[in-house]
Amino acid sequence: MSDMKISDSIVYVGANDKTIDLFESQYPVPNGVSYNSYVILDEKVAVMDTVDPRATEEWFANLERVLAGRHVDYLVVSHMEPDHAGNVQKFAEKYPEAKIVGNAKTFGMMAQFFDFDLTDRKVEVKEGGTLELGSHTLQFFMAPMVHWPEVMVAYEQSEKILFSADGFGKFGATDVDEEWDDEAGRYFLNIVGKYGVQVQALLKKASGLDIRMICPLHGPILKENLGHYLGLYQTWSSYEPEKKGVLVAFASIHGNTAKASQLMAEYLRENGEADVTVMDLSRTDVSYAVRKAFYYDRIVLAGATYDGGVFPCMEEFLLHLKSKNYQKRTVGIIENGTWAPLAGKVMKGILETMKNITIAEPMVTIRSTVKEDTKEQMKELAKVLTA
Repeated sequence: MSDMKISDSIVYVGANDKTIDLFESQYPVPNGVSYNSYVILDEKVAVMDTVDPRATEEWFANLERVLAGRHVDYLVVSHMEPDHAGNVQKFAEKYPEAKIVGNAKTFGMMAQFFDFDLTDRKVEVKEGGTLELGSHTLQFFMAPMVHWPEVMVAYEQSEKILFSADGFGKFGATDVDEEWDDEAGRYFLNIVGKYGVQVQALLKKASGLDIRMICPLHGPILKENLGHYLGLYQTWSSYEPEKKGVLVAFASIHGNTAKASQLMAEYLRENGEADVTVMDLSRTDVSYAVRKAFYYDRIVLAGATYDGGVFPCMEEFLLHLKSKNYQKRTVGIIENGTWAPLAGKVMKGILETMKNITIAEPMVTIRSTVKEDTKEQMKELAKVLTA
């Protein structure tokens, strides 16, 4: 999507990036990502954020086309992360008449990323502060740790638009037709998930605003059914499950733990569990596994013992869950080991450091391959998990 009218006075000037393979050098983005930027054309002109340096030329071309020779009065910097603020200095040099709008923390970070003179160009805003453009007024609300400490959002009062920074963003280019929930959920839970309390604080501020449209820094502009998106953010940031169901996540070396996991899924279904997903942690990127773990209210972890601990991809998965504040879930454990099964002890130890985690009994121990006594343990665990 190049320049696109959002309203008579507001135009999108962002860019899609389908050449990127890993967002933030860690999250696969098979459908790319968008870097969103907007222009408000009024008596005064405000540009809402820049884009990643990967899209510099396209962004400036979009901007020049929309401005059609007009001067720029303000650049609003809502978030200093380089995928949004990467062109602040180039913008400031290209439009020397423009003032730069941010908060105290914004400008502290700006000096770390860039080296240009802000004398007489800095407009520092605070909580609830406003910026008059003519018929449009931007009101600013601080959103610290959503997901950096300098983040702020802007509410345009006349058209009732929330410029939400990274909030309500998603992976995927804007011209890709895909379900919003899954990729927005993967984005939120992996990037912002740790900061649920701070997101709740921002949602409380947003509840006092009449919002008709949300313009995020990644993903599509949200114009309809806003209650759905706000409701999901409430669910995600309060760490509640989206759906009743079970994720069976396994880490298998030679395939025996994988077979046990498939069998466990069968037992869960036999006990009436309608929604069961099985994931191979060796072959599934951890960001997808994290998203699915938060999606359901229960999880079964099946891990092979390795070097006196647990197979590394399982440990990585659990540490990711811990770092994202995984909580309010029931967890079953299946361990496997040929001579000294220790995976269960390691998995349980990590789980016990998390909040509000219920570990279901019995913990199932497999010695190399599933035998009849192991099946009975698994059946018992399935009954407990579906009770």
